[in-house]
Amino acid sequence: MSDAPNPDSAAAPPPSQKDPAAAPGAQPYDFRGSSLLSPRQMRKLRAHETQFLNAMEARVALFLRVAFPLKLAGIEIVSYQKLTEGWTGPTHLTLFKTEPLRGVSILEIPIHLGLTIVDRLMGGPGRVEETGRELSEIERALLDQIVQIILEEWCNNWAVIKPLKPALLGCESSGRFLQTAPPQTNMLTLALDAALGDCRGQIRLAVPYVAMEPFLRQLCGVAEPAVEAPAAPAAAPARWNRCLDDVALPVTAEWQGLELTARDILHLKVGDVLQVNPKLARQVTVRLGELAKFNGRLGTVAARWAVELTEAAKP
Repeated sequence: MSDAPNPDSAAAPPPSQKDPAAAPGAQPYDFRGSSLLSPRQMRKLRAHETQFLNAMEARVALFLRVAFPLKLAGIEIVSYQKLTEGWTGPTHLTLFKTEPLRGVSILEIPIHLGLTIVDRLMGGPGRVEETGRELSEIERALLDQIVQIILEEWCNNWAVIKPLKPALLGCESSGRFLQTAPPQTNMLTLALDAALGDCRGQIRLAVPYVAMEPFLRQLCGVAEPAVEAPAAPAAAPARWNRCLDDVALPVTAEWQGLELTARDILHLKVGDVLQVNPKLARQVTVRLGELAKFNGRLGTVAARWAVELTEAAKP
């Protein structure tokens, strides 16, 4: 009896001869992005930008006379092309420069959040139905007031390294044809989760990475070795009087700049609004008893008002 193979049965190819199209192919990987910053540098940058969020949250809340909680959603470095691909629908894009830095930066505010802010600025409750329409010219002019506050606080946060000044260049409602940088340009992007009443949205601030690289080196760089100084004689340790452990000392925070006549004060009633200069939120005096001991700036912690101490008050 013959052992010849059956010609109708197809033999399975050896593993080495399988169809190469069935195997997953190599995928391109973009080595640009957040890998430009080490974990240590990213931690320092997040802490630095959290200070910006606290100051911005306090100023916007004072300007709108309503709570405006913010949360740092993320920091990443993406290409300009990938950034523009994220603008799928109508949005509010503000183009600006930060003098003396080179390049054009972009601030994005979602349309729904922008309209809600405008409604609040016009005396409304800050509630707007979802809509796909663009902002009118008047609404853009009103929203520019909040944009200016955001950019001023972001520049103020970098003033310890170098003074910056924001300059608005214009605005767009779509990034489809927007080309402020080559597609491969790296953009340092901050994502901020914002809320106004029931409205939620994400504000994004994108700055050319090459313009911010010197700032990041100074912020995140290795500290220079300190020059050894001659050892000072040890001071005698201060001794605390335990009798003062339970003594209550009033702590108050105040700022100046609002003056009213006696007649105006007599006519104040519930519901009246007193206009306060937002810049005064960074000039808070903290008193221990009757003595001014510290200067600070207004902010929030866990949805409650707080004051961050920035320096000792001058005697």
